[in-house]
Order: sequence, then structure tokens, then C-alpha cells
Amino acid sequence: MNCDRINACASNRESQFMQEKTDPIPAETKKAEKTVYICNLSEDVWPFIEAISDDHARALEIDENANLSDRDLFTNSEESDLVFISPKPINEAFVQYYKNLFGIRKLEMLSPRIHSGETCRDVYEDKELFEKLIEFANHVKKLTLLSYATSEQFLTLVKKLRDRGITVYTPESPEEEDAWTVNFFGSKSGIRQLAQQSVAEEPDFLMGDGLICVNIIDAAKIAAKKYIKEEGVVIKTNKGHSGAGVLILRPGELPDDYKECERAIYDILKKDAYWDKFPIVIESLINVNYAVGGGFPNVEFKISKSGRIDYLYYCGLRVSKNGVFQGVEMNEDVMNDRLMTRIIDMGFFIGEQYASNGYRGYYDVDLVAAKNGDLYVSESNTRRTGGSHVYKTALKLIGKEFLIESYVLSDNSWKFPKGVTPNFEELLEKLDPVLFDKKTKEGMVIASANLLKQGQLSYIIFGENKKRALEIETKAHRILNKAWTK
Repeated sequence: MNCDRINACASNRESQFMQEKTDPIPAETKKAEKTVYICNLSEDVWPFIEAISDDHARALEIDENANLSDRDLFTNSEESDLVFISPKPINEAFVQYYKNLFGIRKLEMLSPRIHSGETCRDVYEDKELFEKLIEFANHVKKLTLLSYATSEQFLTLVKKLRDRGITVYTPESPEEEDAWTVNFFGSKSGIRQLAQQSVAEEPDFLMGDGLICVNIIDAAKIAAKKYIKEEGVVIKTNKGHSGAGVLILRPGELPDDYKECERAIYDILKKDAYWDKFPIVIESLINVNYAVGGGFPNVEFKISKSGRIDYLYYCGLRVSKNGVFQGVEMNEDVMNDRLMTRIIDMGFFIGEQYASNGYRGYYDVDLVAAKNGDLYVSESNTRRTGGSHVYKTALKLIGKEFLIESYVLSDNSWKFPKGVTPNFEELLEKLDPVLFDKKTKEGMVIASANLLKQGQLSYIIFGENKKRALEIETKAHRILNKAWTK
């Protein structure tokens, strides 16, 4: 990989877009502030979660997001003095494992007494916890507040703290008047509208053929026609989560007769209220080229308070057949220089549009590599992502050149045999032969303990090269299956 080309691409875009605005809190005072991070995964898609018709499915979605909160510790590994607020308590042995891995000394773990899924609301409604935040601001009356996503609940918490006379610095969030950018650009319809507006200025900003409609009756008609004509169709709700709210319908999965096909699609859509509550995007099914970034390249950036756009990393997404995100693959060889430069440049262009409208914080761009040679944008997430913790861990354990010096794989939800829910200490013992070694800089990092409660494992693997990383992953799976096969 030609790293100079990445740097040249980044510096070129940065020089084109830099707002003359400084951070609201001078750098010399920031050391006196306490940094508080709130893990609010569910709040990112709360309207969607509320619209899940099945009570059990809705509860599972909230619980899984809460169980993933300990994974977010890894996105904060650069913080030396952190207060981490999770929806529910995190395993103490896992916290110690995390601290030992990164050499972290100061870390305070807190959780609200009630876990509803709306974590920021739970925080400000928990009087004891809210008063603790006031105390953290101490004599300087300043607090740095970070979160997984800038939600309506997060902004309400910020306002309540400011009402108490606290200066709240939110370096990864837009200001209240610009907060609309989070849901707009982070939605399927919003990014599609931006693509349509930008095609003349940025020809590489392509999206698959599609349109937006507002009810399931029309959606079923449009999708059925596209399915029969093109032998496949993709249907997306405006802002789903981890594969929920996405239907990938392939050849042979629906009737060939139009009316029967329409009825079949309508019957699927009417099962969940969110299909009729939010805009529906109907797209052509893309013939994926899995040789390019695993078929699903991705690039992530961060927009600072000053408006500067920083490129962070590129990767390939590990995606299931049904479109469910499973993890990432990071290395210089994930894609060639030409494509890498192309997606980074296009990602900067998108960031310029976000920043000019006031968005601040993390964002990524998900793409699909087609066999016709084109790269199509599928969505953009305006928050921390499922790859952010992998990136931060690689930076901390491998260094800035991790894309060259290591091959990185992750899996967010590897499943144990049915009914198996191992405890964290037992897992550490079994996986000892493959755990990350700081000397060799190879091995597995366990990224969640709470997720074990639902029979799943989140991990990151580092290897000298792809072959070695896959060998470590295969060995780990073999150990896990042997230890817990009934």
C-alpha cells in the first residue's frame, strides 16, 4: 500500500475544507475536566426499536445492545481518566482484563438503577447518578461528555447539566441546532438524497438504482415489479439496526407471478410497524464482487468541533448472506491502492457535506463492490460504528501503522452451541493458548463479557498476515467448540 497516497488524499481534502472555528474550551483547561462516556446504542435507533411489533423481539434488541456496551470500552482505550456509564453493570473480571491489556489505571464504572434502553434518560432520571455527574465537574464546573451516538436523549441530558451551571463540552456531537444532521445523514433516505444532489460534483458517489416511498402498499407494488424484472430486490427501512429492517430478496425466493409476489412482500412488511412508520427505500439487488474488500468496503472518518475532517481507516466488512454486519477485516491488502484512494476521497467529499451542515463526530460510509466494476454507497452511519473499537484497539496494541504491520479480523457475534453461556473467567482459561501476546503482537482479544449471557462472543484477532490471522481464528473456534459442545 502506498501510504503517501493516503496522506496526500487526506491533506488535499483537509486543505479544501477547514472552518475558521475553534473548540469552545481552550486546550489548556481541558486537563482539569473529567471525561464521561455514555454507551447509548439503543438510543441511536430508538424510534425503530419502539416500532418493533413483537414485544419479545423488541426486548431482545434492547438487551443485545446493552450487552454490547462493554465492547465500547475499547473505543475509549486512549482515555487515561474515564467515567464509563453503561446501561447495566459490566463483569468485574472483564474490566480488569481490559485494564491490564491497555495499561489503564483510572476507570470508574457506573450504571443507572433502571435499564429501559434509553440510557441517557435513565441517567438523568436517576437522581443519585445525575448528582454524581455534577460532582465530576468539580470546582472547574466543566465536563467532557462523549457517547456512542448523539441522540435526542443525549441532548436532553446535556441541557439538564447546563441548567445546573455546568459547562458541558461535547467534542463528538453537533450543537443542538445542527442535531438534525445525525438522523438525516444517518438514514437510508437521507444519504440517497445527498447522492442524488451530488452526482455532478462527485461522480464516484454512486448508489444502486432505487427510490423512496412512504407506505407498505406502494412498497409492495414497487418491490414486486422490480423483483420480477430484475430477479431480485432489496427493501430497507429508513434507519434499522444490525440487519434488522433490511430485506434481501434473491431469485427463487418469491413467486414469479406479479400479484402473488406483491402479496408475499406485503405480508412480510405488515409484520412490523416500522415498515409503515418510516420511509421505505427500494433498491436493485447488486451482484457483489467479493474479491474487492470482501464485497463490502468501508471507510471511517471523524469531524472535530473545528470542522476538520480526519480520515481514520478503511476496511472490508464481514457480512452475512442476509446482510447482517458481523465484523471487519483490516489490512493494506484488503483492497488495491486505486480503489482505496477512490473511497477515501469520496468519503471526504461526503464529510464535507456533513460538516458544512453542522454535523460533528464519527461517520462511516458502507459500500458494495459490484461485478460491473462500480462501487455503490449503501449507507452511512453518523455515530461510532461496529469497527470503531477494532480501530482503537489496533492503534493501541499495534500502533499507527497497524494496516501494514498486522492483519486484523473481528467478529461481533460468534455463536456458541445452543444453550451454552460460558462465564468470562472460564472463557479466559480455555482461550489462553490463543489470547493476544504483547510480545508477538498476535492473538485474540475478547471484546465483550456481557454478550456471553446470550451465547455469543465478540472478539478481535491480530496476525502477522491474513493466513496467520485466519489460523488463530480457526484454532480459537476449534477450542471453543471442543470445550462447549454438548
